[in-house]
Amino acid sequence: MASKTGKVYGIGNPLIDVIVNVDDEDLEKLGLYKGTMNLISLEKRLELTNFIKTKKEPKFSCGGSCPNTVITLASLGIETTLGGKVGSDEYGDIYKERLASLGVKDNLERSSNVTGSSIILITPDSERTMNTYLGANRDYNPDDVVEDEVRKADFFHFTGYMWDTPNQKEAVRKAMKVAKANGVRISFDIADQFAVGRYRDSFLELVKDSCDIVFANKEEARVMFDNYDPYECCKSMGKLCETAIVKNGKKGSFISYKREIHEIPVMGPETPVDTTGAGDTYAAGFLYGLCKGMDIVESGLVASTLAGQIIKQTGAQFSPEKSAQLKAYLEKDPWK
Repeated sequence: MASKTGKVYGIGNPLIDVIVNVDDEDLEKLGLYKGTMNLISLEKRLELTNFIKTKKEPKFSCGGSCPNTVITLASLGIETTLGGKVGSDEYGDIYKERLASLGVKDNLERSSNVTGSSIILITPDSERTMNTYLGANRDYNPDDVVEDEVRKADFFHFTGYMWDTPNQKEAVRKAMKVAKANGVRISFDIADQFAVGRYRDSFLELVKDSCDIVFANKEEARVMFDNYDPYECCKSMGKLCETAIVKNGKKGSFISYKREIHEIPVMGPETPVDTTGAGDTYAAGFLYGLCKGMDIVESGLVASTLAGQIIKQTGAQFSPEKSAQLKAYLEKDPWK
């Protein structure tokens, strides 16, 4: 394995995750569709907050899609920085303290709004239904981008969730402009099939004109390219950018690199405990491999391995003990 260690700069939505086990009937009563990511109002957030008080032992952690990826990378020894916005409240303090303890450099700005939260409802089939109140995240704007931090990175990573707020989108566009001008590779995780439905044309243009690496799961890719075949979707996306990845659930993933398609096997259990954060962790694994100088297939194997490990547990991040174990395993260079 090469000794180099790249740097990753991410801009995302810092969210306090609240993870709760529920039944299908609970989702019906709440008027929620299983497996979706919902941007909710303050009133809906209060309704869900009251609901989870009736449930047993909800778990709290610091999350958000891009932050999950950045935090996982940091736990594996990659130098990372996170940009975003939190509130001037207790949750904001907790988030910043947690980032520091995890070794992530903090580029988080403060807002007078409340810190964003994501209430994640997990049904017995391990599907997650995410209910996100963005709060302070909506206040992130181009002036909050620390251009010097973007310039110093090897990879700039963001997700499709940022397109739901115009000023966040413009902030990402500013960071991309800085990245492209300084040879920083741009990594885009589409992250949500419903975001594709809202911004399909914009995403296609974004992938073609600005991105070096793009991640999508089979549903996101299906909506993007109007095709139910993940292989064909990967092939289509690979014509738009250098590295295109389509995750195919229990069947593994496809990676198109310079229009050559590689099939990566699944490296996890047949029955997951919780799929929360699996895509974020896959992205972290792939970027880890590239930061360490691995080739595309090796990076894909790392991604599949880490995703396979995260679905064995509840929550989107590894414990410090598990992170140390995985870091030691990866540094043994098992792919050779």
